[in-house]
Amino acid sequence: MTSAPNLTGRHLLKELDFSPAEWLYLVDLAEQLKAERRSGSEERRLVGKAVALIFEKTSTRTRAAFEVAAAHQGAATTYLDPSGSQIGHKESIPDTAAVLGGMYDAIEYRGDHQATVESLAEHAGVPVYNGLTDDWHPTQMLADALTIREHTGKPFGEVTHAYLGDARFNTGRSLLVSSAMLGMDVRIVAPQSYFPPQDVVEQAERIAAETGARITLTSDVAAGVAGADAISTDVWVSMGEKKEVWAERIEQLRDYQVDAGVMAAAGNDRAIFMHCLPAFHDLGTQVGRDVFELSGMDALEVTDEVFRSSSSVVFGQAENRMHTIKAVLVATLAGA
Repeated sequence: MTSAPNLTGRHLLKELDFSPAEWLYLVDLAEQLKAERRSGSEERRLVGKAVALIFEKTSTRTRAAFEVAAAHQGAATTYLDPSGSQIGHKESIPDTAAVLGGMYDAIEYRGDHQATVESLAEHAGVPVYNGLTDDWHPTQMLADALTIREHTGKPFGEVTHAYLGDARFNTGRSLLVSSAMLGMDVRIVAPQSYFPPQDVVEQAERIAAETGARITLTSDVAAGVAGADAISTDVWVSMGEKKEVWAERIEQLRDYQVDAGVMAAAGNDRAIFMHCLPAFHDLGTQVGRDVFELSGMDALEVTDEVFRSSSSVVFGQAENRMHTIKAVLVATLAGA
């Protein structure tokens, strides 16, 4: 493990809040904590601590990961959603932060706006964690990094990581920055209008100059995935968007679906497929059925063949949300 920095009391609002060395340390710590859990030797470092979980957007993996990680370490959690609290309705975010900061040792927030989690951090007086906003998804990136380490067996500086699809928002931005922080050869493969914002690209390039990462943005799928060790994607549409947006999005991204041909184009029979989930890979969801009605496609960002294949590591990746979130809690609340 890399030498332990002091992260006590730190916020996790986006990857850029940490240095590359600190980011790598969190991955190392997660690997250690996972090994402890598997061997039955886990030490409870957070007994007596309490974490407030604010969810303005619903979640399966993020909520479960925070609650289980905290429980393993002896901490209590309280789940707060819009229907069960006054957050944003009768009480401002600064006031909410002050109240919760007086009762809890840390606060997690998952919702739309990066400004909200930034305001919580400014006023809470305790560590605040971003469980997802429209702009950044840092806890997912730690899980992705641990998954890549486990399945490739390579140092991060020798890993090629390709992301296909809509890279304008949280997952695409965070994947670009996190991969640059870890020194990877990172490729964003998308129509040019779906590239991350230029300021995010420039931040990643500055980091790459320090870590030795290689950054490529391309619309050429074959070139983008050539030699890839890991191929990632994310959803193209969500239930909250208008059907008119769906049609346009699907038309522009259909050539960036991860199918067997894309996996083969990597030229690496050990290449893994990754997805932060949920995925629209079949007709088992309402979104999937609605999209099929609209477009005739029975899968969107990834085919069921790839999703169910031996290359797919999506469920182990989901489990790693818990181990890496546990590392964040331990590092910021127990000073491990």
